[in-house]
This record gives sequence, C-alpha cells and structure tokens, in this order.
Amino acid sequence: QVQLVESGGGLVQAGGSLRLSCAPSGRTFSNYAMGWFRQAPGKEREFVAAISRTGSSTYYADSVKGRFTIARDNANNKVYLQMNSLQLEDTAVYYCAAEVHRPDRVQATPTVYDYWGQGTQVTVSS
Repeated sequence: QVQLVESGGGLVQAGGSLRLSCAPSGRTFSNYAMGWFRQAPGKEREFVAAISRTGSSTYYADSVKGRFTIARDNANNKVYLQMNSLQLEDTAVYYCAAEVHRPDRVQATPTVYDYWGQGTQVTVSS
C-alpha cells in the first residue's frame, strides 16, 4: 500500500507561482511513475502532468505546457509540481497519483493510476 500526501497548495494571485509537493510512503518510490491531476468544482478530474520513475520522461497537458514543471527527487521520496504564470482556470484541487505497473511510461489516463493522495487546494484570484 502506498500513501501519498500532497502539500503546497494555497491562495495566489493570477500570474503568481506555487510549488506543490507529494511525499509517497514506502521504500520503492523510485519504482513508481507519478502523475498530477486536478479537479475543479463541477468538472471531471483532468490530467496535468506525469513523470516516469527515473524522471527521464515527462508529459504535460496542453493547458499547462510551458507554465508547469513536474520533477522528482528519488533520493528524498518527493515529486514536485512547479506552477508558474498561474491563471484563474488553474483553480482546482490538485492530486498526486502513483502508477506501479508500467513505471517507465508517462500516462494521462487517471484509471491506470493505482494510488491517490487526498488533494491540496489551489485557488488563483484576480
């Protein structure tokens, strides 16, 4: 069982930045592909970014490409989402997720992920 804990959410003005962190439990973190998803009120959960287990592959949703960066630190069991140039439409609960079966792939489909965190709220104000 893998437990994921997100942190770093908050309130930020449009154009600002935030860095989200996700700290998975377990000693085999480097065997998981990791992803970030988000869900705004009244909307379905959507893919944001993914990173392979070594960090050699990353993948982004078109809506965040060039503004968000996903990274991981396997030595310290952390995955990050650096969010720059935040826009009002980035407001959502952000979730990190772990995928254990194909960790060398980067995947956007939420159903392939095996473990999910509780989420952290990001609110962008005008």
